Amino acid sequence: MKPTTARIHSLPQSVLTCLCRPSASLRHLRRQISTNQIPPPTPFVPDSKTFLELIGRNLSQHAAKIPTWESLFSLSSLQLRKLGVEPARTRRYLLWWRDKFRKGEYGIGGDLQNVKDSVAHVRVVEVPHEQAAKTLVRPDAIKKVVVNIPPDVPVQESKLRGLKPVNGLKVQGAHTIVGPYVQPVKETGGSVATIKVQEGMWEQRRGHKVDGGERRKVQVRRKRKLEEIRRSRS
Repeated sequence: MKPTTARIHSLPQSVLTCLCRPSASLRHLRRQISTNQIPPPTPFVPDSKTFLELIGRNLSQHAAKIPTWESLFSLSSLQLRKLGVEPARTRRYLLWWRDKFRKGEYGIGGDLQNVKDSVAHVRVVEVPHEQAAKTLVRPDAIKKVVVNIPPDVPVQESKLRGLKPVNGLKVQGAHTIVGPYVQPVKETGGSVATIKVQEGMWEQRRGHKVDGGERRKVQVRRKRKLEEIRRSRS
């Protein structure tokens, strides 16, 4: 058997069916392939219940219908509808967040690695500036960043070099952590804070329709104009 033929026969049966049927659409093939891609959970998002709670829009009420991480990332829109996830825009919103998570696109706190009982500690640390070695003016320049370190772990300069700053948080003033859902720890002057999983932390708010939305805007404004003309003539 030729190597190319062997690789084709190793594909899943559902994908082979799409390739062999001339009428199969590329959209269906892409959907079938992406459905099988289940990303690993993260320390901040360890299970399906937490995921549904984070993305908001009352999807946490469906947690019992989507009990496992595998079902969260494998159920189709039709299957979600049969489970009672309504309306259709809610299913589209869930699928949209599912694809974002697959790509590593998280909301606030999604990149945190040191999390315990849905709570992560962050603190301000000083690290060498990336451009310090390239300048002759201040070779010892430093910058302040917010990193995710457990509260009981001492800060060591050698270990800070490999840490990444927490996305969405910044240092304001001398040492105050600012950002969404940040809760400062008492008696730290704002240099230490916590981030806790909360309902709707990642929710994308629905826009407010103006004049019936894009589809009906022209019609609604025309009727309003005609009504104003009729009133002015009476």
